[in-house]
Amino acid sequence: MNTILIANRGEIALRVIRTVQRMGYRALAVFSDADADAPHVRAADSACRIGPAPARDSYLNQAAILQAVHTHGADAVHPGYGFLAENAEFAQAVQDAGLTWIGPPPAAMQAMGNKAAAKRLLAGRQVPMLPGYQGSDQSDAILLAEAVRIGLPLMIKAAAGGGGRGMRLVHQHADMAHSLALARSEAQQAFGSSELILERALVDPRHVEVQVFADSHGNVVHMGERDCSVQRRHQKIVEEAPSPAVDAALRQRLGAAAVDATRACGYVGAGTIEFLLDADGAFWFMEMNTRLQVEHPVTEAITGLDLVEWQLRVAAGEKLPLDQEQIDARLQSGGHAIEVRLCAEDPARNFLPQTGRVALWQAPPQIRIEHALESGQQISSYYDSMVAKLIAHAPGRDEARRLLARQLDACVLLGVPTNQDLLLDVLRHPEFATGAANTGFIARHFSTFDTAASSVAIPTPILALGLLLMLRRTQQPARYPLELNGWSSGAPLRHSLSCKLDDELHTLEAQANGPDCWHVAYAAHAHDLVLQPQGEHRLRIVVDGDAVELRYAQDSDAIYFRCGGRNHRLRDLSYAPPTAKNAATGDGIIRAPMNGRVANVAVQTGQQVEAGQPLIVLEAMKMEHALLAPHAGSVRALHVAQGEQVEPGRILAELEKL
Repeated sequence: MNTILIANRGEIALRVIRTVQRMGYRALAVFSDADADAPHVRAADSACRIGPAPARDSYLNQAAILQAVHTHGADAVHPGYGFLAENAEFAQAVQDAGLTWIGPPPAAMQAMGNKAAAKRLLAGRQVPMLPGYQGSDQSDAILLAEAVRIGLPLMIKAAAGGGGRGMRLVHQHADMAHSLALARSEAQQAFGSSELILERALVDPRHVEVQVFADSHGNVVHMGERDCSVQRRHQKIVEEAPSPAVDAALRQRLGAAAVDATRACGYVGAGTIEFLLDADGAFWFMEMNTRLQVEHPVTEAITGLDLVEWQLRVAAGEKLPLDQEQIDARLQSGGHAIEVRLCAEDPARNFLPQTGRVALWQAPPQIRIEHALESGQQISSYYDSMVAKLIAHAPGRDEARRLLARQLDACVLLGVPTNQDLLLDVLRHPEFATGAANTGFIARHFSTFDTAASSVAIPTPILALGLLLMLRRTQQPARYPLELNGWSSGAPLRHSLSCKLDDELHTLEAQANGPDCWHVAYAAHAHDLVLQPQGEHRLRIVVDGDAVELRYAQDSDAIYFRCGGRNHRLRDLSYAPPTAKNAATGDGIIRAPMNGRVANVAVQTGQQVEAGQPLIVLEAMKMEHALLAPHAGSVRALHVAQGEQVEPGRILAELEKL
């Protein structure tokens, strides 16, 4: 190998490029039109355009990627994780072209990358299985009959992929047909296959996975387990190693089952065997991910290994650098690592994906962060919502948890709503702190999310007012010396300010008492403010003697700031024109809540619908989101068709009450 093409983007490509270049290889990046100036493109030794922004036309375009290999003289392909990483057809095409495939053999990918095929292969081995159905007959009649046989609750899963896509939990048989249709559609969109499997669902188990590695000389090892139980919509957001629910004896049993499953398919390279773990220590095989995982940094932290380096060495024909006994010794003294996934989504709106411009990005310095972010960057709707991973490592779990919480709070990503504040609340929650969280944790404690909660006692509107006053002084031309600010020969000058803070309107009065000193009135209370700018994007506000520091950034139409463990959006309405009292309420108007592609228009003009009935399905950031009728009525008009790309606020349909 000399030049390695990385068939991925963003933080994934940057992670692989880092090791590729450290080991002396050249890195060839690929990019879509949306990523022409992305950080991974600039970090590589060379780069090649492979198509338009949609992933199906670029990062999933096998012909374009293979052409890039030949055009730039690469002799190996690393798929990263996601996109084509588990595509056996692509792996075979790479090998057929005489190139080195940095991944498992296509036959092993075919056998284990499909959940149905994997369960059939492992049926006769010592790998525990939940009752389910993984047959080739995919008709509704068979699947509905099998659901009755298996019993409820039941999980529908896409056979060809994971990550929560194409997955539906069913509690009532009456919901099966609708859930099958949704799972099929999402599976087809995400993986190009609508094949489904059925599986008995456990109530709030733990999700535990084992990292495995194999070489072409017959050696197979495991690197311990990761606990991935904290999930939303069946997608992981917090991972840690080792699992707080696994002791040495259980770890040995999990590892043995994982190694057995790995040997069964003639595997070579990095892989992950995923299990469900019950409260009594029983576990069941879920699937094998035939690639490196997003959460591999926590395993790297506790073993001190570079798993991408291992991938490159195995692909070059080398033996595994360590045996199981040596790895076990590292695990015993490796401490604890926790990772959180920072995603562009709104937890207060059912984790709806968010897009937009990053007004300010500042990464904390004391922990490992995998990202491809920078201020001014546009978060696109074409790719996954995860924008960064933060990983803390310490001798003990509680120390790692505290360190991660502190550094996550210090992380600044303004301009696009994220799950940052939710992740902070998760890390600080008593149930997570004691290591007791399972897959029901988020639904149990965060079914609704308080975006207004703050760790400081000072009302947030007061801090917002101080920020507005500081920005007015620094951004407006001075008409007189600062020392005369607020001076008047008559009555004291009062300033009336109106602002929209997040979703609430506030009106406040302020009177200058000297340079950067103000007396303000808000909600029948009076406060004295001292504004102390701390450099670019930082402001210290002293309110009645108590100091609070916030980070801020200003975009074209808003001001964003972070304080008290929360991000806020602020608009100055002091000079805004009045709004008509009888403005339209928008009742019956269905608007796009995000950037996305219209995956399906489920109704027709004139059709009568019930409240909660799906009207239009949008696809954004690899997930489908059904827009439901807010009330019963008749579809008065449809303004979009399937396949259209829409922006936030676009009117999609009009519904008339009957």
